[in-house]
Amino acid sequence: MRLRDLPSISAVLTRPAAQALLDRHGRTAATEAIRAQLAEARTALLAGGDVVPDPDTVAALALARLDAANQSGLRPLFNLTGTVLHTNLGRALLAEEAQAAALAAMGEPVALEFDLDSGGRGERDDHVRALLCDLTGAEDATIVNNNAAAVLLALNTLARGRGAIVSRGELIEIGGAFRMPDIMAQAGATLVEVGTTNRTHAKDYKAALNAETGVILKVHTSNYRIQGFTKEVLAHDLAAIAHGGGVPLLNDLGSGTLVDLSTYGLKREPTVREAVAEGADLVTFSGDKLLGGPQAGFIVGRRDLVAAVNRNPMKRALRVDKVRLAAIEATLKLYRDPDRLAQRLPTLALLSRPRAEIEDQARRLAPVLAAALGPDYAVDICACDSQIGSGALPLDTLPSAGLAVAAGGAALNRLAARFRALPRPIIGRIEDGRLVLDLRCLRDEAGFIATLAALP
Repeated sequence: MRLRDLPSISAVLTRPAAQALLDRHGRTAATEAIRAQLAEARTALLAGGDVVPDPDTVAALALARLDAANQSGLRPLFNLTGTVLHTNLGRALLAEEAQAAALAAMGEPVALEFDLDSGGRGERDDHVRALLCDLTGAEDATIVNNNAAAVLLALNTLARGRGAIVSRGELIEIGGAFRMPDIMAQAGATLVEVGTTNRTHAKDYKAALNAETGVILKVHTSNYRIQGFTKEVLAHDLAAIAHGGGVPLLNDLGSGTLVDLSTYGLKREPTVREAVAEGADLVTFSGDKLLGGPQAGFIVGRRDLVAAVNRNPMKRALRVDKVRLAAIEATLKLYRDPDRLAQRLPTLALLSRPRAEIEDQARRLAPVLAAALGPDYAVDICACDSQIGSGALPLDTLPSAGLAVAAGGAALNRLAARFRALPRPIIGRIEDGRLVLDLRCLRDEAGFIATLAALP
């Protein structure tokens, strides 16, 4: 076989097999992919190979190359990890109403900062301000792109160049090495630690108050618990201390919730309305965790302080766009109908899903998975414990069920890699020598079965 037997680029492009390549990716990309494919064939021949690909084969390989290169890393997948609000998998799933609102905002002009009544300039926060105030009992509200930004902006507004008092037991670190002391430093606030890791008293806060104090900060330790010989100052008592010292109280709830989770069979978490009622001057919380919406950070509280936050030049750098704002508005509106909230909000639907329902699904899918994997793998129905995720209620689990695949260590890792390589990847977790697929978050059963049929 000789190098000159390789087809030319033009010869490949004229073949009927190249038409799909041209239609899908265009002439420029198709030409480059064919050139790369021919270069690989040339290298193989020079290395002693004896196979000269025909033009149709080159076209097919070039198409596969471009299809693989153009496949999005953000394509949908099956989250069977057992963590409902999985940070690495995008946290909360949006409700249909939020998806529809976002899609409408994508394709058409919207009155983002335009007042339809007066015909003048409007404020983008106005689309959600009244909703947030109604749902939280706050005087005013504003929105930024995530809760870390909300904390940063609030601290920069209230305590830039001044002291921010916080308990040592609340100096949290969350995913991605986000540390409260670092955020405070970037905000220009001086960290004033009080108390100890496990015990902080009212007298500690009072002793730290002085003319240089800008704010007292309370942080909800949502991603860990300190147990045993402990003491903390409750929010309403801390508000009294702050106001007695003439400074505001900033309460960071993290993965804040707007409803009593115990209504849905979950452990109770402090709500934003309660934090406002307890006297916090500003409360910050997330949109894409327990609230069940898109990524966002909310700041609610006193009207004068929210106004100060909105005057901060950093606010513009941290604002949300029209697409996210539309999804947030639609999500918040769902909370006006609490009787149907668990049916319409995916986060609550998944968190409150009964174990018996998940077990029934596991029984239906076990033989399907076993048939797809073949005799080399043993598939069993298993009991498992799901987690809320994203730092919420870290010590509490949700009884669930799933499918466990047993195999040797290397074979198990290869199987997990096969699942990840599917057109719609399947992501589980490996524990105790098994690949466990927790079915709590499996909503598209038919899609899952179809995906299994594509296992390599």
